[in-house]
Amino acid sequence: METKKNQWIGWIYLIPALVLMLIFMFFPLIVTALTAFKNDFRIVENPFLQFFYPNEWRFFGKPANANYFKDLNYGFDGFKTVFTNDYFWKYYVPNTLIIVFVSVPISITLALLIAVSLNSIKQLQKFYQTVFFMPYVTNTIALGMVFAVMFGSNPNGLINSTLLTLGQKSIEWLGQNSEPATVRFTGMAVLIIYSVWQALPFKILILLSGLQGIDKQYYQAAQIDGTSKFRILMRITVPLLSPQIIYLAITSFIGAFKEYNSVIAIFNDNGTSAVGQEPLFGTIVLYIYNFTIKKPNVAAAAAVFLFAIIMVFTLLNKWISNKFVYY
Repeated sequence: METKKNQWIGWIYLIPALVLMLIFMFFPLIVTALTAFKNDFRIVENPFLQFFYPNEWRFFGKPANANYFKDLNYGFDGFKTVFTNDYFWKYYVPNTLIIVFVSVPISITLALLIAVSLNSIKQLQKFYQTVFFMPYVTNTIALGMVFAVMFGSNPNGLINSTLLTLGQKSIEWLGQNSEPATVRFTGMAVLIIYSVWQALPFKILILLSGLQGIDKQYYQAAQIDGTSKFRILMRITVPLLSPQIIYLAITSFIGAFKEYNSVIAIFNDNGTSAVGQEPLFGTIVLYIYNFTIKKPNVAAAAAVFLFAIIMVFTLLNKWISNKFVYY
């Protein structure tokens, strides 16, 4: 009897959280899905006009005084616009996939090596942890602006200054005076370096906490048997860290698919470069942002497409975790 009472008390405490989740999580998802299947979606671009001229207000594409449920016009126009957009498949999707499949494996690998190194030292360990964690608490836009200056094409940029000092030619990293193909290659390289560097602190922290929870007897037994450090890493450390690694893989893949801030910070508000107006560095989330005001149904359709991709990769990672994770 007492157990049932405690269960009811637990559910009562959960009600506020469930209500908030319903309002701020599930309701926006439902609205986005409905918007994606709306044709001829329109909204007044100036929110002040919506206040002073209520008759001009558009709710899901209809005037406020219209019979909303009667006049609904569903279709696939938003998805057609997304899937027939040449730039979407030429830049937005490939760039997103490059960031996902290049930056995530590199960042996890580097984080693992750094965490193992930090765990093996005793002196100044806290100092190095603080140094590595500092980028995580720094504003993303500010860091992107620093990278834009560092990789600036003028000789005063840190990277180009170093190259000139070493007797090498400077590189048009951000493409002020280069061909589009070259610009895209060097620009994406800078974007990946930034993404990896920004993602390292959190990954190092998670892996380091996992390392400190591993029983030292495993390592002592391996050392007695004369096992090499690389074999210890691959046969003891990595398997025992597999829960943390899979967690980081799932969250990192999701975060990389939603990459947006770094593009804004390093390049500009729409991912174009100085050599032209093509979105050479655009990502799917940037595409969604560009259409949010002008064509919300197109932005919602792209969001549904991105949600489906993330869901597939999350389920795939979940399947991998069930197969290879050691708990």
